[in-house]
Amino acid sequence: MKISDITVMICDDSPLVRKKIAEILSKVGINTVINAADGEEAVNMYKEKKPDLVFMDIVMPKKTGIDALREIRAADSEAKIVMASTVGTQSNLIAAIKEGAFEFLQKPVKEEDVLKVINRMLKE
Repeated sequence: MKISDITVMICDDSPLVRKKIAEILSKVGINTVINAADGEEAVNMYKEKKPDLVFMDIVMPKKTGIDALREIRAADSEAKIVMASTVGTQSNLIAAIKEGAFEFLQKPVKEEDVLKVINRMLKE
């Protein structure tokens, strides 16, 4: 798989965060980006579009990122979901890993962290 073939979904209730991550993805050559504003929308969009990689906020309205992660992984055990949160508590990290998160990033998300995740995904 080439980097330009990757489809990424960004799920965050902040339009600014979605825009920043989309800009980083565009810079590295990823052109297909799907946006979701809450966990409920993320689950529906994932089932419909089947993106290769998901960046998911933990604290969101309607459904938390952890709940959305759980639902998406139940529907697709191969889903690669990167959890991102400013609330970098151990409990969030442990819950995300327990539910099968691919990676866990601290916000604000940095370009080098996004690149590491994409490179890891391409290797697997």
